[in-house]
Amino acid sequence: MIYTKRIIGVDVGVKRIGLAQSDPTRTIASPVGTFSEADVLVRLKEQKQQIERIVVGWPISMLGHEGSATQMVEKFLVKLKKLIPDIPTELLDERFTSTLANQSIRAAVTSKKKRQNKGLTDTVAAAILLQSYLDKSNR
Repeated sequence: MIYTKRIIGVDVGVKRIGLAQSDPTRTIASPVGTFSEADVLVRLKEQKQQIERIVVGWPISMLGHEGSATQMVEKFLVKLKKLIPDIPTELLDERFTSTLANQSIRAAVTSKKKRQNKGLTDTVAAAILLQSYLDKSNR
């Protein structure tokens, strides 16, 4: 089935936010890039007509505790909801997404300098997060 709107994956970090988007069939997540918080909010507002839902990584510890990273995501969610209140957001446990992203990058990128690009890690983590969501939704 082909949908007219896409699902967006968001990986909120201290310095950058990684974005990913679904394909029109909502089967495959693709990295979009990493941006500042301000740029992400502008981008999402401009594209809100093409967005069905936004899946945001929820950073909890291995023991299931919330911390400073969780508070950072909560602040981002307040700004996002204020800017585009009509688009539903969903939180998804993001444990291991950065680890999986780094493993994928090491396997696919030959240049050591490119592998150390933190922005690449953030956008790949957003794609892994979104792919996990899509896989669960398509069962």
